[in-house]
Amino acid sequence: MKITIFGSGYVGLVTGACLAEVGNDVICVDIDEAKIAKLQQGIIPIFEPGLETMVKENQSEGRLRFTTDIKAAVDHGVFQFIAVGTPPDDDGSADLQYVLAVAKGIAENMDEYRVVVDKSTVPVGTADKVKAVMQQILASRGKDLEFDVVSNPEFLKEGAALDDFMKPDRIVIGTDNPRTAELLKALYAPFNRSVDRVITMDIRSAELTKYAANAMLATKISFMNELANLAEHLGADIEQVRHGIGSDSRIGYSFIYPGCGYGGSCFPKDVKALERTAKEQGYHAELLNAVENVNNRQKHRLFEKINKHYRGNLTGKVFALWGLAFKPNTDDMRDAPSRVVLEALIEAGATVQAFDPEAQEEARRLYGDMPGLGYYDSPKDALKQADALVIVTEWKQFRSPDFDEMSQQLHDKVIFDGRNMYEPDRVKRSGLAYYAIGR
Repeated sequence: MKITIFGSGYVGLVTGACLAEVGNDVICVDIDEAKIAKLQQGIIPIFEPGLETMVKENQSEGRLRFTTDIKAAVDHGVFQFIAVGTPPDDDGSADLQYVLAVAKGIAENMDEYRVVVDKSTVPVGTADKVKAVMQQILASRGKDLEFDVVSNPEFLKEGAALDDFMKPDRIVIGTDNPRTAELLKALYAPFNRSVDRVITMDIRSAELTKYAANAMLATKISFMNELANLAEHLGADIEQVRHGIGSDSRIGYSFIYPGCGYGGSCFPKDVKALERTAKEQGYHAELLNAVENVNNRQKHRLFEKINKHYRGNLTGKVFALWGLAFKPNTDDMRDAPSRVVLEALIEAGATVQAFDPEAQEEARRLYGDMPGLGYYDSPKDALKQADALVIVTEWKQFRSPDFDEMSQQLHDKVIFDGRNMYEPDRVKRSGLAYYAIGR
């Protein structure tokens, strides 16, 4: 099938590469000329395991192309995917200007039937707005052309996006037209061979499903962080509690890991957007508000522990910081807890020696030559001359350090672990003080 993807960011690039991987003819279009030029050279703007190889292979086979030519892109495919950003406005609502700009561009250039697929995470009612914009543009052109607008939300986890797309848990198709539903089912048939994972529903329900999924997962994280803070007051161990409740099949182990808060491009933005949508409908979503508040507070917990240990005097202290990305297997630092921690440490007069396997270039882009912040080539290098270690991201290479060696290197012999990576007794046997979350 011939497919057009508007947007060559995270969702657009993964969607385009995976659809090309199964034999489709895909064009990704973007207004960012520099980004498209790099993609045409095989330079991938984001880190996602396996993505670079998949993009290059499909480029070489001619199944995946990149362009800034909107007219050529609209002419190319019956399926026109909208996979552009929906950043939060000042009031927390999703900014739809890029989505509606794409809808306008499609309507200005289409000459025959098109299926417009909302892949971006958008508020309930967005499909109606896309349809209205397109109808207005077509009317101004004097064109009476048929088109359909479909909600097809993505459920991609950064760090595992290719697997999520190629082997989906579910494929949600929101449409009011049975014929269009069949077209989408045919498109997704290669990803749906062993078990039927397609779920069809009305458009507004599909739009809400995406927000509901992310809000549920964010709620589980904030709930565990709330319990972790309570466990510290009660003298309980939240990791033992986690095992105790995770064994219940009704609860499960996914997303019940306590820590220093969630970040990334989805959960913070989507919880706020859903809360804002509720407010616009005259409904006060108390739980969503609490999820967001708990998470914002949790991002400060590590610094609070550090500050308390040093009795409020951090001037001149040097901290090795392991992990900048909001989660492993990505270079994404959007709303990352590391940013809260390192900014607080530097503001308090400390120096941060940071290491992350993938996110250091992104940190340099965000912070430039910020005084007090340095970047190191390995976890061990970051420990040199440091007083203490702060762990913010649970990369695999941090799982089994040499605690005895670490005890000799760290001047103050203390670890602040925001991801509960280690067993406290093992760390303490090496003469290290150990602060974790809820332990």
